[in-house]
Amino acid sequence: MKNRFLANLLLTFIWVALTGSFAFANVVFGFFLSYFLLFVITRGSGRARYFRLVPRVVSFFFFFSYELIKANIQVAWEVGTPSFHMKPGIIGVPLDVTSDGEITMLANLITLTPGTLSLDVSADKKVLYVYSMYITNREDFIKGIKNGFEKRIIELYS
Repeated sequence: MKNRFLANLLLTFIWVALTGSFAFANVVFGFFLSYFLLFVITRGSGRARYFRLVPRVVSFFFFFSYELIKANIQVAWEVGTPSFHMKPGIIGVPLDVTSDGEITMLANLITLTPGTLSLDVSADKKVLYVYSMYITNREDFIKGIKNGFEKRIIELYS
């Protein structure tokens, strides 16, 4: 996987050097063009994990960006309006992620999202305790974390 990533970066830098433009859009285009070329070239040698991981990382980036923007708007609306819409609470979210890295990534992503805060992990690493400003339904909140961040973290690590 490292070799394919390094080859992808090398081809990206070659693209940037040939075009002479160091604009962000050109670098991103060069990265995806070189990714596509590597995918086509290595098609007969079996599917490498790298070719499954890059689309998942890009998808994860856009999903997190969407969730971050949505939470920022929700918290800004709460601060900017005179009425009180919050229903704060602490929920224990059962975990499907198992490794310390996965649990840490999930806890950090939850904490980075405004209006939520990861508080603690149970001693057996089966439950993550999360504070949220907006808990209207316990099951929907848990389902949102499990089908959102946790599902995508499992895809990244698999």
